[in-house]
Amino acid sequence: MQMKFEDIYSFFQDPPPNYLNKELAVCYVLSVLLQGESYGTQLIQQLEQEYPTYRLSDTVLYSALKFLEEKQAISAYWQKVEGRGRPRRMYQICPEWQEKAIELASFWHDYMAEETVGKIQSRTPCHQSVVESVR
Repeated sequence: MQMKFEDIYSFFQDPPPNYLNKELAVCYVLSVLLQGESYGTQLIQQLEQEYPTYRLSDTVLYSALKFLEEKQAISAYWQKVEGRGRPRRMYQICPEWQEKAIELASFWHDYMAEETVGKIQSRTPCHQSVVESVR
């Protein structure tokens, strides 16, 4: 199949999702857990709600959670949920890791702020005139 210029425009009008790597996932998880405990599915759903162009695969998420548990940054426990057969594995930040969690979560917030600024700048009139001249 041969690519056309329309394919390029379509790509940028409706870009595919960006998947978090393990480093970003660790920082994202900590940023959420600083707000309160959570569980895996909720972490994935919250990312998709708050950042619609981003995704977090189960594999990367559970790899990040395992890393944080091994470093004793977070702890986990099973919580029985009424009306649900299986209990949920709930995660929370260990108190002694609070300060480090804030630092690492700031990397996530800074990264997302830079991403937002980059997207806004790419839509400036200068960028538009370059796009128009190519068309």
